[in-house]
Amino acid sequence: MLPTKRLQSLGQSLWLDNITRDLLNTGTLERYINEFAVTGLTSNPTIFDHAIKNSTVYDEPIREGLRRGKTGEDLFFDLALEDITRAADLFLPVHKRTDGVDGWVSLEVSPLLANDTETTIQEARSLHQRAARSNLLIKIPGTEEGLPAIEQTIFEGIPVNVTLIFSLSQYVAAAEAVLRGIERRIEAGLNPNVTSVASVFISRWDVAVANQAPDSLRNQLGIAMAKRIHYAYQSLVASERWLRVFNFGARPQRLLWASTGTKDATMPDTLYVAALAAPLTVDTMPETTLKAFADHGKLNGGLRSDASHGENVLAQFAHAGIDLNITATRLQEEGAESFVRAWKDLMAVIDSKCGQLKKAS
Repeated sequence: MLPTKRLQSLGQSLWLDNITRDLLNTGTLERYINEFAVTGLTSNPTIFDHAIKNSTVYDEPIREGLRRGKTGEDLFFDLALEDITRAADLFLPVHKRTDGVDGWVSLEVSPLLANDTETTIQEARSLHQRAARSNLLIKIPGTEEGLPAIEQTIFEGIPVNVTLIFSLSQYVAAAEAVLRGIERRIEAGLNPNVTSVASVFISRWDVAVANQAPDSLRNQLGIAMAKRIHYAYQSLVASERWLRVFNFGARPQRLLWASTGTKDATMPDTLYVAALAAPLTVDTMPETTLKAFADHGKLNGGLRSDASHGENVLAQFAHAGIDLNITATRLQEEGAESFVRAWKDLMAVIDSKCGQLKKAS
């Protein structure tokens, strides 16, 4: 059995952190589903930026969009929705087989809206309606301004992928926003079964402290933080508030491990995947990490329910003078800023292609 299928047998969902039209057109995504047990997919502005920049496959759809008077963000979301809905249809059998637990694809609202709660809600609503797919998650950042948007979007019955979570406090705030949305649905007599995942970013922790941490602690911070959050997650979903909404028909928000590609070339290329294997969680992997784990991945026990080891590691980082709270805030801010940069690059690529195609026509 392939390591990816052993991961699935453990009870963890394996999603691909990538989407391109070439992946769809060549049948590669379908092969990953059938051979590697991939059961979902995530996207972000950086992924779409690279996909459109490095391929000519989008040229004809861009020409068609120009003929219809589309430009900028409107044109991009047309392109993205075509890719996302095609992927959603490929995952629909998984979605049906698991009764909605798995088979999800994610599309992010514009990162430029990170500080605009109301417009984030409006765009989440619009993208969900335009896609018209039951297995689409709308990605909203778990920032201060994003939290009320998450609550309202869940209340409206729109599934949400809460992104850019780094710390325990950020996770708890996001989980409570989701829970409030579910509780409001119960009070309104609505079905509380609205799916959500909380995307916890892992490897960026280790990159952030690479020049500060002692050699003995290299590449251990992301995993230790994941252990802290996972332990809290288990307690949270066993709390009275969550048990109450489960009794009304809700399902638990799952943890999703994001940024699980190894950034340090001296470390195993499956470092984070092996360490973060745990039931009722999701690991979304870059394509290179997916293929590496399918080829030679080992589970090595995965996450333990006892958080003491993780807390000991975190205490050592604190003793080394690394303020984890300040670092988490900085990582979330930098993550939002990086998505904004990627979004602006993406808009520039689309504008450039539009100009080139107009000249060639």
